[in-house]
Amino acid sequence: QSFKLLGFLDVKNVPCARESVLYGSLGSLVLGLGHFLATSRVRRSCDFAVGGFIFTMLGYWFYCRYNFAQHRIRQRMLREGMKNKILFEGSSLDPERKQTGNERSNS
Repeated sequence: QSFKLLGFLDVKNVPCARESVLYGSLGSLVLGLGHFLATSRVRRSCDFAVGGFIFTMLGYWFYCRYNFAQHRIRQRMLREGMKNKILFEGSSLDPERKQTGNERSNS
């Protein structure tokens, strides 16, 4: 069963969405409760809690998506490297193959 936040953000299937919401709610609790304990102003503490939720959720969202994109780029580079290794292994284009003196002079 998937859970849609605000009707469009599918928390189960979108990468980083679940963690962002969880960290946002934790940031909201910490900031709102901390402000309430410091000032005893309920309305202002609720405002801080909402702001803390938005700030923490968006901050972690961008951090997580950046790391996710880097991970996918590294996977793509590794996949292409493995494909090239298989393709060029044993041929004259293989960078790991040691060339003899005759092969160097012919090139």
